[in-house]
Amino acid sequence: MSSETIVQIEDLIKIFTDADEPAVKGVSLNIHKNEIFGLLGPNGAGKTTIISILCGLFSPTNGKVIIDGLDLYVDIKSIKKIIGVVPQDIALYPTLTAIENLEFYGAMYGLSGKDLRDKISKWLEKLGLTKAAHRKIETYSGGMKRRVNLIASILHQPKILFLDEPTVGVDVQSRNVIIEHLKELNAEGTTIIYTSHHLEEAENFCTEIAIIDYGEILTQGTPDELIANTPNSTNLEDVFLNLTKRKLRD
Repeated sequence: MSSETIVQIEDLIKIFTDADEPAVKGVSLNIHKNEIFGLLGPNGAGKTTIISILCGLFSPTNGKVIIDGLDLYVDIKSIKKIIGVVPQDIALYPTLTAIENLEFYGAMYGLSGKDLRDKISKWLEKLGLTKAAHRKIETYSGGMKRRVNLIASILHQPKILFLDEPTVGVDVQSRNVIIEHLKELNAEGTTIIYTSHHLEEAENFCTEIAIIDYGEILTQGTPDELIANTPNSTNLEDVFLNLTKRKLRD
């Protein structure tokens, strides 16, 4: 794994209008090239807000963000060309087929012709969707939709892939297929930044993890380091509960 930083975040603050307190409170992180970086935390901890800022969906209130040497404030158009985003909610057109959706998203990234068709065909086959390629998305199961959602974000071979709960609400088979192909993408050079509530999945998938709560980073390290350095912890779930406590979140 490279020690070269690909995402640099310094003192990031986000305050939403009418909010009682900041959603993100001075977060600083360095994410290295080719990492699978897990940003984990309870509901409302600030995970999705941070990812939304890094993708250019929200403007930060304060702080510095550099992505692959580009300043988020100045170069957001260039940044959007090198990132892929798998949102928590399915971002597909239900009345279009899988192929029609993927042709649309591929065109948005400047892909066309045989190159785009070949990429769509390759990924549909890899993720077991070839037979359903001409069916409308509204007829798909949750796991199938998640897989098409993933393909839409990787057709242009992004340097950085943001995944916000990419396996939520899917069966074990779909989850395993998604994780397996994400590892393959990572091995080919894509840096992955990932949030999830599946702590066992995160423990086995991520090379580096930061745990966030109430907008602040509580700890950071490899899964093994976090388990070793947190008393009474034998797995990542123990670490998570020890640090974020057991209070219910809305």
